[in-house]
Amino acid sequence: MTNSSRSTAVAGFSLIAAAVLFMGVFSYLASVFGYPDVLDLPAADVLPKLLALGTAGRAAWFLYALVPLLLVPAAVGTHAALRDTSPGAARAAAIFAVLSGLTMQLGLARWPTFQWELARAWATASGPERETIAAVFAGLNSYLGNFLGEFVGELTLNLYFVLVAGAMLRTPGFPRWAGFAGYVAGGFGFVAMFRNVPAVAGAVAPFAGINNAVLPLWLIALGVVFVRFRPAPGRN
Repeated sequence: MTNSSRSTAVAGFSLIAAAVLFMGVFSYLASVFGYPDVLDLPAADVLPKLLALGTAGRAAWFLYALVPLLLVPAAVGTHAALRDTSPGAARAAAIFAVLSGLTMQLGLARWPTFQWELARAWATASGPERETIAAVFAGLNSYLGNFLGEFVGELTLNLYFVLVAGAMLRTPGFPRWAGFAGYVAGGFGFVAMFRNVPAVAGAVAPFAGINNAVLPLWLIALGVVFVRFRPAPGRN
């Protein structure tokens, strides 16, 4: 196996692992924390529930925050697989994958860190102190969560999908269906990422629901495609 094949295989396994871990932790938090619907509730409802998760729940949030970092090795393998036929797209896709992983990690990591400490403070705070805690809680959700983790993170992830899709269609060894499927997955994601914009939230809600199912399936499919990819002879 060449260096390029090894890097691409690592990318594939990273994407598959990301999808499996995402589905596992998402399901766990949905059952014990009411995630993601709980994110729309005020601090008075969310913070006590967060602290009640205990050590196991906090560990689950830490694991969830680490999952997006699997996009970093995926970026390396993506560049290795596509750089010969689409150097510009391969470079841009790798950059967007890394940016997506980092921004989504920051968004998710607020829960077992910033918000966890706010939950501890909430338990013993008085009325005026709770107003301050609630304001900080809402601000962190707005910036780290809605804007950075969800909007920027998903924007860069879907740009990665679209760039990879186009490059795969120009690269021998990749099935053409994967390129077209990448465009579809990226398209759903581009629409779904506007779910937090009040003016269009109602209109894009159905796409957001579909995207929650499409995303892990596409990550697995793309991962398998990368694992099975073999570069043209002469590449290393």
